[in-house]
Amino acid sequence: MQYVSLKPAEKRDVPASENGGKDPSGKADGGSLALEAGSPKGSLRLSGRATALPTGLCSTESCWAVLVEGKLNVLLVLAPVAVMARPNGWGDGVMFGASLVAICPLAERLGFVTEELSKHTNSTIGGLLNATFGNATEVIVSFFAIRNGLLRVVQLSLLGSILSNMLLVLGSAWFAGGIKHHDQSFNIEGIGQNFGLLMMAVASCCLPMALHYTGTELHGTESELSLSRFCSCLMLTLYAAFIFFQLKTHVDLYEEDDPDGEDDEPAVLSFWGGIAWLTVITVGISILSDTLVDSIEGAASSWGCSISFISTILLPIVGNAAEHAGAVVFAYKNKMDMSLGVAVGSSTQIALFVLPLCVIVAWVVEQPLDLNLQVFESVTLFVTVVSVALACSDGKSNWLKGLALIFAYLVISAGFFFHKDEELATQGAV
Repeated sequence: MQYVSLKPAEKRDVPASENGGKDPSGKADGGSLALEAGSPKGSLRLSGRATALPTGLCSTESCWAVLVEGKLNVLLVLAPVAVMARPNGWGDGVMFGASLVAICPLAERLGFVTEELSKHTNSTIGGLLNATFGNATEVIVSFFAIRNGLLRVVQLSLLGSILSNMLLVLGSAWFAGGIKHHDQSFNIEGIGQNFGLLMMAVASCCLPMALHYTGTELHGTESELSLSRFCSCLMLTLYAAFIFFQLKTHVDLYEEDDPDGEDDEPAVLSFWGGIAWLTVITVGISILSDTLVDSIEGAASSWGCSISFISTILLPIVGNAAEHAGAVVFAYKNKMDMSLGVAVGSSTQIALFVLPLCVIVAWVVEQPLDLNLQVFESVTLFVTVVSVALACSDGKSNWLKGLALIFAYLVISAGFFFHKDEELATQGAV
């Protein structure tokens, strides 16, 4: 909803009876009168102190909010370094590191713009928007990796995104919310649907792995590839059904009232202004993702760490910057259903939509990407989903639960640091 200030010619005196006994200027606590666009008979709305107004793409307020108010935007100075690193012979390590750091503010601003868009919708669509556009970084990086034939990087980065969202992002949100609030509750009936879907995704990943390691493929490796493609089609269909479930048939399970009775701050960006900024930011992420993928193997060699650790741990932390910020802010405001909708909802979207979509896209471009994540990775995924499902089973959270999830993520990170990926080793990668 857009609000426009009254022009001087449109000002009028407001009788005390209409103005709650306040002075004729209509001011109260530093507020000001504003005309609600599209309201019947041009009714007046009393805005709060220094209320930001929804603006378009090129307005001063819009540019200030997106480009200046982002505290991480200073890191964008590394974007030119990333682009110019290879032509100037600075090495893949510099190129990858600069790209990785420069993507952070873009991912964070993507989350900010998405949150602004969510203010024009309800909490269910808002959480869905945060999860969808928050995963834009992973989708773009994955598509570039498929183009370059780095199929294992696609698998590991998407696995890492699920692990990061369910442990690090959710754990940080619970910890931050628990610091301010003694106990917090959420709708377990609504979020419980996600865990059922996640277990279907786990099964779809474990079966091709089991088929491969038991040596029971009917037609060799073609069998696990065909099974993966079949499961991917089912997963995409199930995710579409889940969206219909959320937005049409069971909307009541995902509605959330403001627990403190406080209204959100007005949107700084208009709806179409937010869409325009999403486009600009996505283009920037695409450019940096191209340089990121091109330099990942050289960076692993120069940094002395494995590609599997970079793909599973480092890339998702950057890609999940939007979810991380959004989930923590929502939890701190005691909006736990929206917080879980971002963290767990993003994991569900990666597992049931992005991963199978990548399999289908790779199929179209004749790349043999499958759902066989290997044994170590599949066990990690299974343990993570079950652990978080158990942590959510009572519908309550506190800072200790959040700390436990964060520590679990640190344990998994250490495991991947010392893990040797057999498939990458066979390909001669680090």
